[in-house]
Amino acid sequence: MDIRLRYGKQGLEVTLPDRNVKHVLRLNRLPSIEAPRARVNAAATQPSGMPSLTDVVKGRKNACIVVSDITRPVPNGCITGTLVDHLLAGGLREEDILVLVATGLHRGNSRAELREMGLGEVLDRGIRVENHEARDAGSHVALGSSSMGIPVEIDRRYVEAEVRVLTGLVEPHLMAGYSGGAKAVCPGLCSAETIMSWHSPAMLAPPESRAGNIRGNRVQEQAREIAAMAGPVDFLLNVTIDDARNVTGVFGGELVHTHLQAMRQAERQSKVVLDEPVDVVVTTNAGHPLDLTYYQGIKGMVGAMPIVKPGGTIIIAQENAEGIGGPEFTGLLREARSPAEFMARAFAGEVSCIDQWQVQELDLVLRHCEVLNYGTGIDPETQRGLFVEPIASVEEGVRAALTRHGADATVAVIPEGPYVLACLKDDIVGSRSVGDDAP
Repeated sequence: MDIRLRYGKQGLEVTLPDRNVKHVLRLNRLPSIEAPRARVNAAATQPSGMPSLTDVVKGRKNACIVVSDITRPVPNGCITGTLVDHLLAGGLREEDILVLVATGLHRGNSRAELREMGLGEVLDRGIRVENHEARDAGSHVALGSSSMGIPVEIDRRYVEAEVRVLTGLVEPHLMAGYSGGAKAVCPGLCSAETIMSWHSPAMLAPPESRAGNIRGNRVQEQAREIAAMAGPVDFLLNVTIDDARNVTGVFGGELVHTHLQAMRQAERQSKVVLDEPVDVVVTTNAGHPLDLTYYQGIKGMVGAMPIVKPGGTIIIAQENAEGIGGPEFTGLLREARSPAEFMARAFAGEVSCIDQWQVQELDLVLRHCEVLNYGTGIDPETQRGLFVEPIASVEEGVRAALTRHGADATVAVIPEGPYVLACLKDDIVGSRSVGDDAP
């Protein structure tokens, strides 16, 4: 069986044994929107649960539009310019508008990358586009603490804006259930201290903190609460996309209801339910830009874990063209004796470091199964230090897994990686829908 996996910008062709491959899990086909920019315009003109964006702006002095960074394939080209049109129609000037990139703790994006992200139009129109910087303590406003004791510090430029507009892509998220919505603010625009507390071991430990689930998901709940502490969101524009990056849904309006509608669409598109787990899963981290770093690639492992038998094998193909990840994450993995040992110290309160939450997710996977890793961006010896077993090809990994689990071992393939919400019929996600989980 020949299958093309999402890998870097070019993709990866692999040949897998037909007798073993029981499932090829892909996004469910939904019709794409032929004129997404027109749909964005319609969503801003007649949004859900509120007046038009143009009417909202009238009488206000400035606005902040929040966009995702380069690690998210958001179709900004059909979104941001249209929203700017509505802000201008409401009486603002170009110099009154800021597009703020919600980097969280990721690095800032270069001007070239901003254009790659679809922001060339707004740059050419003279709109300011700036990066959030979580490590710059002075650029945040302290707003107290959340109900769970998280210290809330949010980018001053957003807090002080008179009109706040959030944008983003809605897809399964390994901790918060789904991306989009309030996540543009938390963690997108929060300080390092806030982000670390929001990602604390205790926050991520409950089984509810997983992809596809929002009921009892304190990660999602706290994101909403923290975002609300910065002031009301005046308009939310969220989209869903398919595996070809075509827009399949545009949702605009009031934050909670609009995000719920987008999550329902994301679930219809992404959720694939199996009756029973398999021995081996071949997966990816969805290709460029999500597989730029190993840090991001852990999402692909976590996304495959629900359908792997305990003691099974995940084989992941991720390019990692930019290497391991940020300096904190790189240092953590290089210094840790094992993810389990590090997390034991983290739960005991002995260590607290930026990016440790991704070590926690890696530990969760490695406690469940082994991971074989194919990647050309990181040398094999370094990969071993990342607690995965390097392989020369996906095919080599499958052969090794079949030797371990037997000639009749079952294999599932997820070419789009964590964009597919893989689950079992009787687990917390497979047994109900996000509509049932609505707050």
